[in-house]
Amino acid sequence: MIRSALIIGAGVAGPAAALAMQKAGIDPIVFEADPESADGVGVFLTVASNGIDALRVLGADRAVLAAGFPTPGITLRSSTGEALGVGKTGQTLPDGTLSQTIRRSDLYRALYRQAADRGIRFEHGKRLVAAEDRGNAVRAVFADGSEATADILIGCDGVHSTVRRIIDPAAPAPAYARLLTTGGYARGVRVGTEPGSYEMIFGKRAFFGYAVAPDADVWWFANLARRTEPGRAELAAVSPGELRRSLLELYADDAGPANALIAASPDIMPLTPIHTLGHLPTWHRSRMIVIGDAAHAPSPTSGQGASLSVEDAIVLAKCLRDLPTPQAAFAAFEAARRPRVEKIIKWAARINNSKVAGPFGRVVRDAMMPAIMKMTADSKALRRTFDYHLEWDAPARAAA
Repeated sequence: MIRSALIIGAGVAGPAAALAMQKAGIDPIVFEADPESADGVGVFLTVASNGIDALRVLGADRAVLAAGFPTPGITLRSSTGEALGVGKTGQTLPDGTLSQTIRRSDLYRALYRQAADRGIRFEHGKRLVAAEDRGNAVRAVFADGSEATADILIGCDGVHSTVRRIIDPAAPAPAYARLLTTGGYARGVRVGTEPGSYEMIFGKRAFFGYAVAPDADVWWFANLARRTEPGRAELAAVSPGELRRSLLELYADDAGPANALIAASPDIMPLTPIHTLGHLPTWHRSRMIVIGDAAHAPSPTSGQGASLSVEDAIVLAKCLRDLPTPQAAFAAFEAARRPRVEKIIKWAARINNSKVAGPFGRVVRDAMMPAIMKMTADSKALRRTFDYHLEWDAPARAAA
């Protein structure tokens, strides 16, 4: 019987996994490399309707809904402002709840507090450096020299996971998506759209998206095409003023409010590369497993990264609850999750490619996009993504 779990990482997947383990009767401890919580990290993201539905299984949806605002749809536009189509960010849940946009730091904070309020223990400043299976337990070793032991270890440490490399030293590295991202929050700019509606623009030189919050602030992000990945030192050398000037130049010839929003934002997040992890051959070994972005990282374009992490946490907890050994539980988890997540990752990668199109590709994309959007507006693939529902009381099945 599995009684205890070491969880590495306190972003989205870590607290969600801790909540799910506790619900399954397993005692979790969460270890985070950063000395403090992840407050203030990143810009914002979407928790799709399937993610909200999964959070309800954990009793953690209310805190997330309170911190975000509904964003059910997306209007895609060309650089001239022409509408290319309308898409969904999710389905409407039976009680009317829609997909939510939330600051990344607020999502971290909400899940962290839910877990801490339920007595789950967090240890900060614990950077994992090694882990080994000791037959009937797993031992984790941290950079400060401390150790911890439990029945299993769950890697929730993101796209640049240490646990992934411990499980399989030959694991593929995450792929650079040829995009850099940044964003900010602007006040006092009228953009002509209603609160809760995303507008996304295929600009001539870069992609831009924004949504109006209920308080009339405009939340925006920018994706900049860059074929080769810049190093950390190169990105760190870009001053806030230089970044703002570069963005204003990139969007100068595009219709829409991009430049007004960039100019009105007090702070702009530093540029960061987007990385994805499409196919990881080995998700688990002995008593160790990776979930969330550590196992499968879709592009942010998917709007599914956080939602898939919460789903993972619940499915893994059910498998550990219902199956006799960690190995049987891990195999059942992978069989249940791999087909779903890899389909979503491939779909998001196709959208990403449209963001880095050249001059000829932009013409073709803008011509084809209205027809593509109509075909996919209510496709089976989208319904499978958004209508995914987990029944906590349904028993987990062993892998075939």
